[in-house]
Amino acid sequence: MALSMLPGNSTNRNLGRDKFHKSQHFDYSNGVPLMIGAEKPGIGGELLLGQRARPKYSLFPKGEGSDAPAWVAFDKQVLCFDAYFQETVPQSREEKYRVRKCKIYFYLEDDTIQVVEQELKNSGIPQGTLIRRHRIPLPPPKHDCFYNVHHFKINQEIALYSRTFMITDCDSFTHFFLRKMGVRLKPSVSTPADPYTTHRQQMEENMNPLRPYERIDTLKQFLELDSKVLRFSCYWDDTESMFGEPRELILHYFLADDTIEIYEVHYPNSGRDAVPKFLHRGRLPKHAPTPKHQPGEITDRTVLNVFGPVAQGGRYILDSLKTGAVEEEFYKDSDLTIGGIINVWGRRVLICDCDNFTKEYYRSKYGIEDFTPVSNKALPPAKPSRQVPPYTGFGSEEDSLCSCQGLLPKPPQKDFRKLMEKDRQGLVSNVLRFVGKMLTDSPIDKDRVFIISFYLSDDTIAVFEPPQRNSGIIGGKFLERSRVKKPGQELFKSEMSHYFTAQDLYIGAKLHLNSQPFQLIDADEFTFSYMEQHAEEFPRSNVGTIISKIKSTSEEQKKKVKQFFMMSDPGNTGFVPYESFRTLLADMGGQLSEHEIMTLGRTYSLREQPEMDVGLMLAVAQDQLKKKHFENFSDMVQAFTHEDRDRSGHLSSKEARIICKSFRLPLSDDFLRALLKKFQDESEKIDYHAFLSGLNWRENPAPAVLPDVTLKFDVDWRGESAGPAVKTINYLLLLEDVFGSTTNFENNPVGSSLAPQPNQEI
Repeated sequence: MALSMLPGNSTNRNLGRDKFHKSQHFDYSNGVPLMIGAEKPGIGGELLLGQRARPKYSLFPKGEGSDAPAWVAFDKQVLCFDAYFQETVPQSREEKYRVRKCKIYFYLEDDTIQVVEQELKNSGIPQGTLIRRHRIPLPPPKHDCFYNVHHFKINQEIALYSRTFMITDCDSFTHFFLRKMGVRLKPSVSTPADPYTTHRQQMEENMNPLRPYERIDTLKQFLELDSKVLRFSCYWDDTESMFGEPRELILHYFLADDTIEIYEVHYPNSGRDAVPKFLHRGRLPKHAPTPKHQPGEITDRTVLNVFGPVAQGGRYILDSLKTGAVEEEFYKDSDLTIGGIINVWGRRVLICDCDNFTKEYYRSKYGIEDFTPVSNKALPPAKPSRQVPPYTGFGSEEDSLCSCQGLLPKPPQKDFRKLMEKDRQGLVSNVLRFVGKMLTDSPIDKDRVFIISFYLSDDTIAVFEPPQRNSGIIGGKFLERSRVKKPGQELFKSEMSHYFTAQDLYIGAKLHLNSQPFQLIDADEFTFSYMEQHAEEFPRSNVGTIISKIKSTSEEQKKKVKQFFMMSDPGNTGFVPYESFRTLLADMGGQLSEHEIMTLGRTYSLREQPEMDVGLMLAVAQDQLKKKHFENFSDMVQAFTHEDRDRSGHLSSKEARIICKSFRLPLSDDFLRALLKKFQDESEKIDYHAFLSGLNWRENPAPAVLPDVTLKFDVDWRGESAGPAVKTINYLLLLEDVFGSTTNFENNPVGSSLAPQPNQEI
């Protein structure tokens, strides 16, 4: 009976459907896009006749676990199962089947499977990867589905491509993962033994020798001592043979296999061919040369009897006494000692020395400490002295000597290091300047003053004579800068001449400069300071050496010194004038030179620098600038303003000196330094507006100065007054350094009067 076509009673399947799309050829499985091809569903996603729904997730149902795709969530996570399968072996009487062990790897990220069999030595069958990694389908009739993690269970068979595997166990990670998934694991089972493998092991055991057994293992020695070589220096005296001569050899002993090789040391122009080796690497017998042996005569083991074939249960017996064995001794490391003689195939070679590694090896292994080398070389004959022809007088002596040292003359080499260290460095000139006078009977030349400059960079000397008014002598350059020979030397000789050095110049020294005698009477402040700072090079400026000379005087001289100080200081102030101090030390038998006396005076002096008037100094400076026609004051103002970044009107003393030097201000360096010091404030900065205004003789002319006032300033090379800076000597400090302490001369009746009173001011 047909139903009426009422709402709700219709048989049309499309009623209520909202999807009528045509299925595509692509789908997602475990978050990975795949092409499904002919397995696509029908219209709207409905399954066609004979199709079944394929699960998309093999582990978790949708909505559980992480939202990340499987290839991210299970990256590098693999399940490992131990399994085996039996393989039939036809046409073999030793075995009927073979048990092959393998491992099954299940990759969680994409449900792929890989089967790997462990490779066995000499198995004769292909092993390794049996099934490459890919998704394996289930056996028919479910071949459209693939294996997942739920198909792998312990003590259960699994069929992979018609090959049945028995899963026996799994690793700890797999065990933990399956227990976490809720899988109930069975206990592991043992793998059955392979009959053929057991048979092979029995055959190998029968092949091993029974009693007695000797083990010869050289692998351990090779692994421990590989690349370690002992090196010896040897000597072979071959003078007895025709055209023979002593030979030097290098012996290498290889600890890895106790072999020896020898090289010969070849020197240039020795007349011998440079052969690669003197002795090839090998074991060196002690009693060589030895008679030849037949093959097989020298063996490691001696076999007595052999019963039956070895492959079928046979056996053999070794001779522990080695009856009839041929023994041959070879050199070991214990036979190689310094001073010992070894036999190198009939040649007596003497071991003379070894390297540091060899010494440390014998010291640690054998406890040897004496490694004194053996001398095997005769002393070389003394080289004849090279006769140099005498100096001819053309050019310098160094240049003439270089022309005799080779066919191609080379210029003489200068001391470049000394030049770099002692050359001018900024404002430090490294020039020792002395005041000298001529030693002559001429009344005109007696009053002439010379500036003798010694350049430390190349040991050259220059002499300059400052012009003096109404002297009748034109000043200027007296001696060009050059090295000066010491007097009393022959001109035409083979030896090099001796020149004046910095140690030959000191106060009181007498110099002969080009046959003209000079005496040094004074020096500038830089010279004294440089000599005192480098007292190890200048002994006359070494205070310790000078005090040692005073200590070495007799007791009578020391008493005279104390009495002199008591008479020169009746008020017990502790100070005496410098002239009295100088007279005392000069009368001590000539033990101290004038330079040493001045050094002591500078060390124990109470220096009082005379306070100079700023106006007088500016008047002298303007007088000098006017004579030199210097008028670049506007440019100097711009330069000072440019360097003043803060526009404060002040610059440091160093920057002001640099600007003055850049404009070549015609003032001496010492005088300029003293003048800048007058314009310094508490922060040691210069008010350059006031400084330049005082120097500007055009806009702010200073009162004219008399010539006598100008002469008070030694503007040639000293910016201070010509009078001595050292005027007063603290002799108490000198006596304390000479006698050790004040108590040593307070006990003396003379010294007690020299000690200051408690209420006395010093």
